[in-house]
Amino acid sequence: MDWPHDPDGEEGSEGGRKYGHAVIAKKVDEDQDFPLEVAAFVDQYGDDPVRIDHETVVSLRDIFEGVDAEEFGDFVEMHRALGKAMRANGYWFYQESS
Repeated sequence: MDWPHDPDGEEGSEGGRKYGHAVIAKKVDEDQDFPLEVAAFVDQYGDDPVRIDHETVVSLRDIFEGVDAEEFGDFVEMHRALGKAMRANGYWFYQESS
């Protein structure tokens, strides 16, 4: 896929490599964007690249394919849904602590 910008370039990661939730979180203003309509958010940012690990880059749309919600009431709700979708689709490579 030809990305609209380099996920490791200045626009994609603000000068440093960021992964998964951190990339998505930068697209949301916690104070102004909630409730957040999922379809509108994916329409706006769906083709943007999200680095999953040192080898894998997927589109934001790919991550949101596993999200069933139509709207997120707040930032925490959004991150919980994204974490669940990322785990279900094999996009979660963080070590779980017990």
